[in-house]
Amino acid sequence: MPINLTKGQKVDLTKGNPNLKNLMVGLGWDVNTFDSGADFDLDAAAFMVGADGKCPTEKEFIFYGNLEHASGAVLHMGDNLTGAGDGDDEQIKIDLTKIPANVERVVFTVTIYEAEERRQNFGQVSNSFIHIVDEDTGADLIQYDLGEDFSIETAVVVGEIYKRNGEWKFNAIGSGFQGGLAALCGHYGIEVA
Repeated sequence: MPINLTKGQKVDLTKGNPNLKNLMVGLGWDVNTFDSGADFDLDAAAFMVGADGKCPTEKEFIFYGNLEHASGAVLHMGDNLTGAGDGDDEQIKIDLTKIPANVERVVFTVTIYEAEERRQNFGQVSNSFIHIVDEDTGADLIQYDLGEDFSIETAVVVGEIYKRNGEWKFNAIGSGFQGGLAALCGHYGIEVA
């Protein structure tokens, strides 16, 4: 049984599970039943950030345009353009043993592609969740349902894994941003053209 988290809750990943190595981070969502005249395309991403809260370089920003970190630590499984169907809409795989020493946190986000042009926001999205699976055992470790706390936001920081005293933990964040992916990139030190 996974641990069901609430916003702001933190939980140990490796302390009680020292052999934990390969994580599958699944993110999912549903679009509410109304028509904005354009398809919804939500995108999951991972920011690999250092002690200063910023990505060391743009290569530590893993998304549909940069699917794998050079270290092999973070691998985005590809873009789902519709979010149709049950279960995970996008998945990111993490190898804890390969995360570079200068990376203290891996932050998981979801943004709405072309949100402003399409007049879309997270108030129109429901059943958003993140869950983490131990890929080696298939065990569900964590489930965090974001709830319906959003209205005009176009980007959400869902959660993060972070290292403290040699152990990996997960933090359920669930905070919304306006300004979509560009705002998130700015927040994590990535310059956007």
